[in-house]
Amino acid sequence: MKKAEIDEILSSDDAHKNTENEQTIRDKFWLKFRETANRIPFSEDVAAAYYCALDPQTPNKVRGILLAALAYFIMPLDTIPDFLVGFGLTDDLTVLTVAFTAISGNITDAHRAAAKKALEADTAAQ
Repeated sequence: MKKAEIDEILSSDDAHKNTENEQTIRDKFWLKFRETANRIPFSEDVAAAYYCALDPQTPNKVRGILLAALAYFIMPLDTIPDFLVGFGLTDDLTVLTVAFTAISGNITDAHRAAAKKALEADTAAQ
């Protein structure tokens, strides 16, 4: 992916788009996460980003970046469709990595603890 494409995906200036992204994430994140977690080398970070993005204490710009990155992750057809084995998540992981780099330090210990608890509960339920 080109930097311009990633920058466009992660733009966080549109409040309406952020609201749409938040609803999409609330509705579909865990389903997509469960389908792909074993193929994501930093899945606990992705789950922590979910909690950070939905935390009202997170600065709006950071929330916007994370909402955009997580919404892109959830979309079934994006630059490289997720069903392409071996390549499908490459663009998603690139967008998530760039987003994490941009917001480093905003994912708190509380977000990480919530992610760890959710992942442990999910594992126990399986």
